Amino acid sequence: QLQASGGGSVQPGGSLKLSCAASGSIFSVDDMGWYHQGRGNERELVATIDSYGRIDYGNNVKGRFTISKDGGKNKVSLQMNNLNPEDTDVYYCKARLQKYLDDGWFNYWGQGTQVTVSS
Repeated sequence: QLQASGGGSVQPGGSLKLSCAASGSIFSVDDMGWYHQGRGNERELVATIDSYGRIDYGNNVKGRFTISKDGGKNKVSLQMNNLNPEDTDVYYCKARLQKYLDDGWFNYWGQGTQVTVSS
């Protein structure tokens, strides 16, 4: 399962940190990251980091957000700086992983965490 933490409310220009830890039966992790709900039906990329350390950011967060592996390989953190009201949304942690050796690769989602940026 994925356990997300962090989020909350902050004024424009402020910072927040999100963390996500994958636990339980895990054989291998391909990538972990964060998505936000957005306005459409599909969740939109915020940032991901794969097992090689390759990082991908959504266009709206480049230069402001930083994703990193937090200690163990099954934990990631998202440092969000210079937040603005347009960042207000529900953020979801996602991991693409195998639970055991012969398992396929599947996406698993954590519970959403609210980020609110308002003066």
